[in-house]
Amino acid sequence: MKTDLDQLMAARDLQAIVVVGDELYSAERDYLSNGARITGGLVIKRRGTAPVLVVNAMEIDEARRSGLPAINWNDLGWAQLLEEYGGNRDRTQVGMWQRALQRLEVPQGRIGIYGTAAAHRLIELLPELQDLEGYDFCGERGMTLLDEAAMTRDADELQRIRSVAAGTNATLRATWDFIAGHQAVQDVVCDAQGIALTIGALRRFVRRTLLDYDLEDTGMILAQGRDAGFPHSRGRDDQPLRCGQTLVFDLFPREYGGGYYHDVTRTWCPGHVPDEVADAHETVSRAFEVALEAWSEPGQPARELQEAVQDFFEDAGHPTLRSDPGVEIGYAHSLGHGLGMAIHERPSLSHTSDDLLQVGNVLSIEPGLYYPERGFGLRLEDTVTIDKSGALVALTDFHKRLLLPLQG
Repeated sequence: MKTDLDQLMAARDLQAIVVVGDELYSAERDYLSNGARITGGLVIKRRGTAPVLVVNAMEIDEARRSGLPAINWNDLGWAQLLEEYGGNRDRTQVGMWQRALQRLEVPQGRIGIYGTAAAHRLIELLPELQDLEGYDFCGERGMTLLDEAAMTRDADELQRIRSVAAGTNATLRATWDFIAGHQAVQDVVCDAQGIALTIGALRRFVRRTLLDYDLEDTGMILAQGRDAGFPHSRGRDDQPLRCGQTLVFDLFPREYGGGYYHDVTRTWCPGHVPDEVADAHETVSRAFEVALEAWSEPGQPARELQEAVQDFFEDAGHPTLRSDPGVEIGYAHSLGHGLGMAIHERPSLSHTSDDLLQVGNVLSIEPGLYYPERGFGLRLEDTVTIDKSGALVALTDFHKRLLLPLQG
């Protein structure tokens, strides 16, 4: 949790961390700045003190709304430095880093750099930052400080995540009802005028509905038939929905403008369900229950849930990444992942993961089966959290039925 940051910094011998961000959304900056809607600037946290936002004059009021201390670039002498360095903005930026660290009385030593920025600019900037006397700027691989802090969520974060979940669940219900309001015309899903419902039109419906809940699409999957047999196929907008074909609907929206995510997948068959697809769906549904049954208590290795699901699929005759590491059919991915301000966070639920499941985790459970040459793929996914009692609690409340009945 965020309250662990000082302890995690001490373990890494970091005097401070600096989170960078360009004009694009940065999950790390959002996390450390209480969701401040700023572009550019820095967030600096000295060990033992609250984060401080360093922003330009146009954004100082927005920065202060975060409830955190904020410093205006002008307070650090941006204009004077720019003149001193002959208009060289990169050199001025280095000078601003130095002044900001001094202003915040950051002791000399190791400074961790995190966040999202144009890699080419930061790479060029780093040698000049290393020339600042007394400071050693460093990055981090593997389980980073922010990864470790964000693996568990506090009450405020969970409240926001539950709000995203409620809007996502409502969008699922609206989408089911929207499709169900159509009819089958020669096995094509059509409206009352006989016009085919395309995946593109359905995608636009989902996006509009999400906006009603202050959520935004971040690349939903709507893939049917053979396309559904490829786990990350986004689907083709020009295709009409067809009866009897699996439609994998993977929806992972976030708070509008950036923030917390929810992640859910349902597989639907409009009109009717082929026997082979019904059998596969029953298998995936049982695999989902196997994953939940494999949960025991906080501190459990995350890989044990994946291994239980792999045992189940392999016993049923389906290949997995454990039985065949290069497999592209059958169960060809991990069981799930953590999520928060990024859609893929720790813990990892792969069979090679070293992560331990903890109270406060928010993660996905998403078994699936994929056979593109047999014309189908299926996945079922809920977002769950581990509550204070150690129980797995679903944040997704929409049903998992396969057959989506049409009118007429």
